[in-house]
Amino acid sequence: SGAVAGGSVTAMTVFFPLDTARLRLQVDEKRKSKTTHMVLLEIIKEEGLLAPYRGWFPVISSLCCSNFVYFYTFNSLKAVWVKGQRSTTGKDLVVGFVAGVVNVLLTTPLWVVNTRLKLQGAKFRNEDIVPTNYRGIIDAFHQIIRDEGISALWNGTFPSLLLVFNPAIQFMFYEGLKRQLLKKRMKLSSLDVFIIGAVAKAIATTLTYPMQTVQSVLRFGRHRLNPENRTLGSLRNILYLLHQRVRRFGILGLYKGLEAKLLQTVLTAALMFLVYEKLTAATFTVMGLKRAHTH
Repeated sequence: SGAVAGGSVTAMTVFFPLDTARLRLQVDEKRKSKTTHMVLLEIIKEEGLLAPYRGWFPVISSLCCSNFVYFYTFNSLKAVWVKGQRSTTGKDLVVGFVAGVVNVLLTTPLWVVNTRLKLQGAKFRNEDIVPTNYRGIIDAFHQIIRDEGISALWNGTFPSLLLVFNPAIQFMFYEGLKRQLLKKRMKLSSLDVFIIGAVAKAIATTLTYPMQTVQSVLRFGRHRLNPENRTLGSLRNILYLLHQRVRRFGILGLYKGLEAKLLQTVLTAALMFLVYEKLTAATFTVMGLKRAHTH
């Protein structure tokens, strides 16, 4: 799992601009949904060459903490539950689900902070966005608690908890695709396994993407909403956000930034595959599954 964690940090670094494009499109509803490279070129032109890497350090710090919490919880729970017997995939999924929930509850404040730091200094098209001026990670925590109350650090917890189902959805499609392929051939190569895995992950990502959009908007939390809707993160607010987006931009408004997200997802999977090709197909499959939690 150390290798997986390292791989995820490398992948996040290499494909960070894609993550930047996705987040901008999700949060700034006035930004026209152009192709990913057009959005990145616009950001570079308006904000400088390094702008797509803004917020890299807070994101990587959060990712490391998140990986640690997830794997630590996963392995501890598994040790207690399985006690030396062979683990089943079902058990792994349940343990992964619980670890995912623990991860969300403990690390959401980090993701709230890094979402805001990533968007700090961005040239927004939407005038309803209140800009931030945090000096760094610690100052961001300080200002959020001071101005919005400690509960604001858990903005977007609800959609994040729903997204913990992502690996289960992915696994379901993975198994289905595997069964189809095995009808045609005796044995799957590691490339087959990678392709099925990437397709399953892409499907799961697409299905849950509207929730990811809501998650980003709530974490950012800098939109001037109607005053009575300030209780961010509540179910009412999520429905309000979804309704508002769909009313103004149609159902596709919930899918802004999906192209960048899918590119990032598939390229990350490919990078992991190249790095871990040396490992047997079987361990790769299990890892690909474990690593599929919340982000």
